[in-house]
Amino acid sequence: MSEETRKILEMLANGKVTVPEAERLLAALGGNDAAPSGTGKRNLKYLVVTVNGSKDENGKPVNVNVRVPLQMLRAGVKLASLIPVVAKDKINQALSEQGMKFDVDSLKPENLQEIIDAMEELTVDVDGGQETVRVRCE
Repeated sequence: MSEETRKILEMLANGKVTVPEAERLLAALGGNDAAPSGTGKRNLKYLVVTVNGSKDENGKPVNVNVRVPLQMLRAGVKLASLIPVVAKDKINQALSEQGMKFDVDSLKPENLQEIIDAMEELTVDVDGGQETVRVRCE
């Protein structure tokens, strides 16, 4: 990551620029964070969630920027294979009680990589009144 990109991301994290402003600044840099030419794919490193527009009790804007390293997700999936069967059953039951039909045994490293590859072009924008939520991989 270039120094200019790092500065823009720091400004975004500190609330000095909005997400659209940061995107314009990054675009002006010429996409220095793309993968080397000829690979066809970017080297995705983070799952990014941003929330902008919320206000605290004093009316001051509150911006949330979360960057989860995809490597952490990969490690978590590998660790999930170490969960005892009894615990997996309890996890699956608890998820089911919350309306989430999901089997922890379905978490496999190769499946996660497929999901990460599919998210290369994923950007989800949600406008909800005063807040804007954005989920993407970069």
